[in-house]
Amino acid sequence: MNNHLHIKNGRLIDPANGIDAVTDLFIIDGKVASTGSAPAGFNAGNSIDATGLVVAPGLVDLSARLREPGYEYKATLKSEMQAAMQGGVTSLICPPDTDPVLDEPGLVEMLKYRAGKLQQAHVHPLGALTMGLKGKALTEMMELTEAGCIGFSQAEEVIEDTTVLLRALQYAKTFGFTVWVRPQDAHIGRGGIAHSGPLASRLGLAGVPVMSETIALHTVFELVRATGARVHLCRMSSAAGLELVKAAKKEGLPVTCDVAVHHVHMTDADIGFFDSNARVTPPFRSQRDRDAIRAALYDGTIDAICSDHTPVDDDEKLLPFGEASPGATGLELLLSLAIKWADDYAGMQHGAAGSSSPLSRAIAKITTDAARIAGLTVGQLAPGAAADVVVFDPAARWTVEASALASQGKHTPFLGYELAGQVKATIVGGRIAFQRQV
Repeated sequence: MNNHLHIKNGRLIDPANGIDAVTDLFIIDGKVASTGSAPAGFNAGNSIDATGLVVAPGLVDLSARLREPGYEYKATLKSEMQAAMQGGVTSLICPPDTDPVLDEPGLVEMLKYRAGKLQQAHVHPLGALTMGLKGKALTEMMELTEAGCIGFSQAEEVIEDTTVLLRALQYAKTFGFTVWVRPQDAHIGRGGIAHSGPLASRLGLAGVPVMSETIALHTVFELVRATGARVHLCRMSSAAGLELVKAAKKEGLPVTCDVAVHHVHMTDADIGFFDSNARVTPPFRSQRDRDAIRAALYDGTIDAICSDHTPVDDDEKLLPFGEASPGATGLELLLSLAIKWADDYAGMQHGAAGSSSPLSRAIAKITTDAARIAGLTVGQLAPGAAADVVVFDPAARWTVEASALASQGKHTPFLGYELAGQVKATIVGGRIAFQRQV
């Protein structure tokens, strides 16, 4: 069997290696063999004509809930892996808030085994930081790492006892693990469902103030100063929080952060008349916060964009806003919404000369920069790299409709939107795992 694949005439964008040019990509036995000219003895068994299309590393998503084990009524590995393929996502990190929680090596091994059998996206679980995510006893982080976890997280559960978090960071520092933290205070804003502000007051919705995020950040940064542990901050949502992150990075603290792609575009005004599709965690904040997120992506304060893919079934979403489960589907929107940011970013540049194109900058945030945070070697197309590739049409427009989504979760605040950027092919390990029929 000939394992040679030739992707020709595409605009190859590989931010990690500074490539943005129309050139060919040659793949042999699941690895990138060369770009530009064919390696000796290359004989294409298969080819993709990418004329007018962009060829980029497969996307790396830092937060995608696959809902297995335990929540198969919301989504299954099979449905969400298909969504990943249609979205061009070839590597994804899943939080530990499954049922049962990912706090035992056997559960992690089973998830990786079941995902591996589907031969689609590479799944990299985060292990629970504490047993049952209860915030009391630390998990066996070394055993979980050996089982395949790439970091440790509490997902949406907050550790109330700061001493437990201190011990977790001390342990993580000793062994070089990364702790993933969603900054939220254990008490302020608990039970809140919308950004504290005039809109929440007018709608009569319980609020989550920005200081829920900033107080948590102050605590985390003090603990990082004390321990030197590496922390990744998940899904930043506020201008004030981002100012603290910027200062912490300037100080030299080993911290990185990401933002959910829907927070790059939406504000609390998008709740409209109690649209439960706009019920997400953290909540959409003010326009000033949204503008700060865009600026922080632009200046590098925010390291990566994730989908925060959280499929929710109709029974839990088609409820009054305050009762609906938070979450939105995002695997199939990540690329298009990053491109939308790139288009807006081009406008922000006001003609200023940049070292890379806006599209290349956006792709970096969902490939190489995300991979670096997760400690993965994917997200780039240097010779010898795994041939995880997405081929997409940046100009093709598609409408976000429930019927267009492969994910079992059909709820997103972008329903009805027309977006640019359609995946034409997704290649995993040199194998064409998805190809859109013309």
